[in-house]
Amino acid sequence: MAGLLQADRIGPVDVAVIAFDGSDLSGDIAPALLDLQASGTVNVIDLAFVRKDADGSTAIVEVADDTVAAAFDQIADSQFDLLSEADLTDLARGLEPESAAMVVVWENSWAARFASAVRQSHGRVAMLERIPHENVERAITALEE
Repeated sequence: MAGLLQADRIGPVDVAVIAFDGSDLSGDIAPALLDLQASGTVNVIDLAFVRKDADGSTAIVEVADDTVAAAFDQIADSQFDLLSEADLTDLARGLEPESAAMVVVWENSWAARFASAVRQSHGRVAMLERIPHENVERAITALEE
């Protein structure tokens, strides 16, 4: 799919770091990510994993590595490298011992048409902020009370 990306038509691109307790990497979240990609909600551009063992040693785990390939191989076809080895090494160093993280870069495909229209009208995003889930939960709870 990387060949299909066109700068004037691409949606917003996000980088997410999903941290996990324990340094073992499981594929438990792969089906949900694959569903998002299959539905056209996101287009996974790059994907990697990092981990830090109890002794503080770190490792970068690429999607082709045996530990994650079986779970993420269908997602891996659409990648090109945006995540540098230096970025991943820094991220791994910042992890707590005995933890791991998935680093995923995705295009928000659902917003591509709108983003293209904004660019064509010479607009730009002046501010974008994600509201933390805890804040949303508090607001919903307050409405229910």
